Amino acid sequence: MTAGAVLVINAGYEPMHRVSLQHAVKMLVRGVAVVEEAAVNEYFGPFPRPLVLRLLRYVQMRWIRKVPFSKAAVRARDGRCAYCPGPAETVDHIVPRSRGGRSTWLNLVGCCHSCNGLKADRTPEEAGMKLLVTPYIPNGLRSSQVAPTVRAVPC
Repeated sequence: MTAGAVLVINAGYEPMHRVSLQHAVKMLVRGVAVVEEAAVNEYFGPFPRPLVLRLLRYVQMRWIRKVPFSKAAVRARDGRCAYCPGPAETVDHIVPRSRGGRSTWLNLVGCCHSCNGLKADRTPEEAGMKLLVTPYIPNGLRSSQVAPTVRAVPC
């Protein structure tokens, strides 16, 4: 963290970004944020030196929630093989590419090399394999970043 950096959190308490101390004070003067946490016995003009600012209105953070699609991201999303308890060493197309399956969040799952070879160019049903994970489109927030689901009502 750089010296003087102030954390800005959304009205719903999700961390957003960091701003300079000067920018934080401008936000306080404009009335768009309040001091959520301040340094003890330190002041910046008439304001306590802010460490964390909370926005008064909720801001949609669509730009933060988008996760770039890649095979590595699919393996990270699933964390293990979709067909056995093994590691996700590669990815598997649920509907094979040779049958029109595309490389999308909902058609790819993490897979170990042996299960990928066993399934080959078939659907899981045809190969007699059961999917142990359900593919989904991740929202980009790691579980450690997810704040309580409390949402501020717009003023």
